[in-house]
Amino acid sequence: MMLLMVAIGGAIGSVLRYLTSNWSTSYFGIGFPLGTLVVNVIGSFFIGLLFSLIERHTLISSYWRPFVSVGLIGGFTTFSTFSLDTLLFIIQAEYYKACLNVVLNLSLGILAVTIGYIILKP
Repeated sequence: MMLLMVAIGGAIGSVLRYLTSNWSTSYFGIGFPLGTLVVNVIGSFFIGLLFSLIERHTLISSYWRPFVSVGLIGGFTTFSTFSLDTLLFIIQAEYYKACLNVVLNLSLGILAVTIGYIILKP
């Protein structure tokens, strides 16, 4: 049942990402990937809210957490999870790990997309 909840949340999040990104592109143009930036910032904001609700207020039952965090927000953007992981390192005063997480995710992500592109480059 939990996998179904995550899948439904992911489907909703993916559709919301598509709509948000398209709106942003139509509103701001295509000179810079603002659609991606908007989605990443919004997703990061909402996962921060969710984390606060879970940590301080427990307003979301454990049954709904995977639907919202992994499914809905994760389907909207996995960048939000990366942002939350980095925040958790900062909260724990593990600044080296926070910086390492940022550097590794960005550099290895860009490297991976470059290699993938080169492998199948037309």
